Amino acid sequence: MDTLLITDEEVKGLLAMREVLEAVEKAFGQKGLGRVQMPAKSYLYFKRFNGDLRTMPSYLEDLDVSAVKIVNVHPDNPSKHSLPTVMAVIVLVDPKTGLPISIMGGSTVTSMRTGAAGGVAAKYLARKDSRVAGFVGAGTQARTQLMGLAEVFKKLEGVKVYDREKNAVARFVSEMTELYSGAFKIRGTDSVQETVAGADVVVTTTPSREPLVMSDMISQGTHISCIGADAVGKEELDPAILKRARIVVDDWEQASHSGEINVPLSRGLVTRENVWAEIGEVVAGLKKGRQGREEITVFVSTGLAIQDAMTAEIAYRGALQKGVGRPIKIV
Repeated sequence: MDTLLITDEEVKGLLAMREVLEAVEKAFGQKGLGRVQMPAKSYLYFKRFNGDLRTMPSYLEDLDVSAVKIVNVHPDNPSKHSLPTVMAVIVLVDPKTGLPISIMGGSTVTSMRTGAAGGVAAKYLARKDSRVAGFVGAGTQARTQLMGLAEVFKKLEGVKVYDREKNAVARFVSEMTELYSGAFKIRGTDSVQETVAGADVVVTTTPSREPLVMSDMISQGTHISCIGADAVGKEELDPAILKRARIVVDDWEQASHSGEINVPLSRGLVTRENVWAEIGEVVAGLKKGRQGREEITVFVSTGLAIQDAMTAEIAYRGALQKGVGRPIKIV
């Protein structure tokens, strides 16, 4: 009855976006059908250190997959401590016995499952013939968001990316061009407006606390995935965009507390009636996704524990098959 210890570096070799995307889509569908247990993530705020810690438990009942993730967000880590902004640990649990069957680094799981969520949302909410994507923010999450989109839109033609840090843009363009062997054009831009103009899909992945994408930048028919707003007070979109759009959230409770809609909700600029559905309801076929070419759609992603559990399960099964990790007796 050992517990398999898997480092985050090892996890990287165990996850492929296509498989993660399929697992996350399945997780969303299970949530839409009411077949999961997933309390809203809880927060501890380390105000003196400009950071927070979140705990995320879940159980997918029909699939017998359960896990708990502990994840931090400390924006000052790279400059002050030479550590990543986000770090995570996941404990995968056997529902039959409660045994922790694996403890693994969760940073790669987090980035991959979030990229997959963006891909799933675009599958149901973006136009099927989407060709151009615009990225506001060029960090780690932008990379996996592009990976998710590339799985969904096989005829992707162009990617534009903007970040306040020019070096980040250059790294993104270089790394992703190499990853996709020049299959589509990836270029940096000088402004948010240039990035958004003409994009079929817009992805925001910044920690901004004030709108970056304004309503007059967004054309009819655009799909927007809002990834960066994951805590109280964060927002990346002009609330006027939300008033124009069909809004789909990953989870109402989390989104209303810490997602892209949290600030407009607190100010009375939007209400629950402005939110069309949870993505799980759309995946499960309980509600429709995009309903017209000219419709603007917005996906509000806060990150769900069920996404972590399903992705960690993939990594664990892969580790067993490949002989990766170290078994330890922890209980």
